[in-house]
Amino acid sequence: MSMWVFGYGSLLWNPGFEVAEKRLATLEGYHRSFSMRSVTHRGSHDAMGLVLALDADTEATCDGLALRVAPGTEEATLDYLRERELVTAAYLERHLPVHLDDGRLVEAVTYIIDPDHNQYCGGLPLEEQAQIIARARGKMGPNWEYLYNTASQLRELGISDADLDWLENRVREIIG
Repeated sequence: MSMWVFGYGSLLWNPGFEVAEKRLATLEGYHRSFSMRSVTHRGSHDAMGLVLALDADTEATCDGLALRVAPGTEEATLDYLRERELVTAAYLERHLPVHLDDGRLVEAVTYIIDPDHNQYCGGLPLEEQAQIIARARGKMGPNWEYLYNTASQLRELGISDADLDWLENRVREIIG
């Protein structure tokens, strides 16, 4: 059986593992938002950044990419993803059904936010998000770079995300 991973943020443009197939995909019951404070990759404990997470919402859907892991690399890929995504345990690893653009329904490893974790910050006003993203920096680089790369990749894929578009424009204004 094939192993799939659902990407909605940095996995879109930096999966970090060997991908055998990419498909546009939709996950029901979740929405993408900057609802996790980043204390390592895109921020620090002194100046937390923001990264995307999937918030549970029965009325929502999230469009992204389903990435089929190269055969024979499943265990190594899962080890890599756990090291990358579960560094502070703010994400929960789930195996969720995603609808592929070719009509298939597959189960995909998906990282969703733990709303009880202290890094969860759902519902921040967009202006506050923009101010944080414009200034934060972590070991993987500036927070704005994460936003720009994700927004650009979504556009390339033909995926519309009005909040990310607004944030990208506003952060560009802030940092000049």
